[in-house]
Amino acid sequence: MTTDATFGRLGLPAVLVQALRRAGFVAPFAIQSACIPDVLAGKDVLGRAPTGSGKTLAFGLPMLARLAGAPSKPSSPRGLILAPTRELAVQIEQALDDPALALGLRVAAVVGGIPLKRQTERLGRGVDLLIATPGRLQDHLDQGSVALDAVAITTIDEADRMADMGFLPPVRKILDATPKDGQRLLFSATLDADVDTLVTSYLHSPVTHSTAPVEATLTTMTHHLLFVSKTDKWQVAAEIAARSGRTIMFCRTKHGVDRLETQLLAAGIACGALHGGRTQGNRTRTLAQFGDGTTPVLIATDVAARGIHVDDVTLVVHVDPPTEAKDYLHRAGRTARAGDDGVVVTLVTEDERDLVAKVTRKAGVEIIGIEVRPGSRELAEITGARAPSGIPIEKPTPPAAAPPRRKSRVPIDAQPTRHRGNRRRGSH
Repeated sequence: MTTDATFGRLGLPAVLVQALRRAGFVAPFAIQSACIPDVLAGKDVLGRAPTGSGKTLAFGLPMLARLAGAPSKPSSPRGLILAPTRELAVQIEQALDDPALALGLRVAAVVGGIPLKRQTERLGRGVDLLIATPGRLQDHLDQGSVALDAVAITTIDEADRMADMGFLPPVRKILDATPKDGQRLLFSATLDADVDTLVTSYLHSPVTHSTAPVEATLTTMTHHLLFVSKTDKWQVAAEIAARSGRTIMFCRTKHGVDRLETQLLAAGIACGALHGGRTQGNRTRTLAQFGDGTTPVLIATDVAARGIHVDDVTLVVHVDPPTEAKDYLHRAGRTARAGDDGVVVTLVTEDERDLVAKVTRKAGVEIIGIEVRPGSRELAEITGARAPSGIPIEKPTPPAAAPPRRKSRVPIDAQPTRHRGNRRRGSH
């Protein structure tokens, strides 16, 4: 974070700066100080920044500033943000909703899991900045409920995740539907061959801004390999989940997530599960309950490893070890955000030791493993593990309707320093 800069000095409109100040955002992060002036100047920007660096406002604020003053026609947005997951798209919408309101602009997210008809009606009322997942946006393009020929500025967020999920073909189709001379921004933690090809094909002489790579966040994390037997693994996971503090636990498959959720609830541990097989309403409620502390444990597949920001996650547990170094880093990146400390542990059975050694070495993490068992002193010292209550918790019955959206938004990435004394009240 810079100490001698304010949002006002970056060239943002005064009304937007005032809205940020009322929300408690005063000093921009490095990626924001670097990118905002260039985006405002109409330049294409390539941003290399990990999650937690504040990049959402780095592209979102200047996009809104450039769109101000010229309302969009129905079903014809002038700004577009592409995100790889539903959760990321929705959180970007939440992060930009209040700044957009200050400028008289309308933002909306279209993602899977929500009826097309409802989204079509929303698009028909006019949206200035559209945030979308590629698949759902392609659905709207196919049925003619949205046109992209008026898009003046496009951002591709988490481009490397797009590549990992096989979304680059629809991303290319979507970009081809926008004006060739439009301004384009691309943000990615890494630039592999596929992402680099996207940059070459669609960005025009981009200005590049980089913040510390994902690996740099390792300095604020403590990493541990916990060697467990297969028979002890689930009891160890339950004792870790019973700790005090906000915890994210990663499993490799949807079935693994569901099974662990069932086991933890039976052990008396309040938890929620997040994966692509859950409905969008369920996923939204699960994240909200994790964010407000109702359920301090979130169990997830890698759908939650990128872009989702919840404050004060102090422990990440690889219940199932990742098979790729970048997955290890992005999972781990849910803790130790914006310079905070965090602990990352990996449960490793005998047959997984060689794979985990290879993954962590490639990730730049040097860890000496330690044998643990349920109830062991070492397990408690490293993770805060304790015996669960054993009093089963019933899985909550979904409410008839989703809860109303909060007016005060939770930021998606680690955001600028908040001047706590100016925090707005009464807006919930």
